[in-house]
Amino acid sequence: MDTNTFFEAYGSTIILLIMAWVMPWKGVALWRAARNGHTKWFVAMLLINSLAILDIIYIFFFSKKNGETR
Repeated sequence: MDTNTFFEAYGSTIILLIMAWVMPWKGVALWRAARNGHTKWFVAMLLINSLAILDIIYIFFFSKKNGETR
């Protein structure tokens, strides 16, 4: 199976799986950045597509949880 045939057969499935992975992470990260007033993080995560890596880093290392102060 050559590359073109593989992508024709599985391309849309791969795209949908990637979207299913990225969208929840991006949603949570953008929500937290907006609530915390982190405008630079919000814009960076909105514009940079890193397959949710940047979003996960923000959620676990830079966002604060409810009631937590930094």
